[in-house]
Amino acid sequence: MKDLKFEQKSSLSRIEAADRLAALAAALRDGGQAEVELGSGTTLSLRIPDDLRTELEIEVGDGEVELEIELKWSTAPARTPSPQPAADPDKATRRRSAPAKPGRSGTGTGRGKSGR
Repeated sequence: MKDLKFEQKSSLSRIEAADRLAALAAALRDGGQAEVELGSGTTLSLRIPDDLRTELEIEVGDGEVELEIELKWSTAPARTPSPQPAADPDKATRRRSAPAKPGRSGTGTGRGKSGR
């Protein structure tokens, strides 16, 4: 069961549609809370995280074009990753070489007992 579902259908001019998309784009860019106008003076505030999943769907047929842009994200609180120790640049450039084990070839061309 969904916690909330809101669906609205309306006719807009191209400029009004662009304004709504621009407002949503600005909220996405800024992050944090986005205010979405639902009409009739009603506004919904949404927390928008840094990572989103998207889906784009375009259907052309029956004399119409349908464009759907879907954005999805988790409502779970964002987890902050544990800090990683800073890499030592000297260690990153040094390589240790281990002596080869006796009786083994590093080329992978050695034969097993059955191949002799």
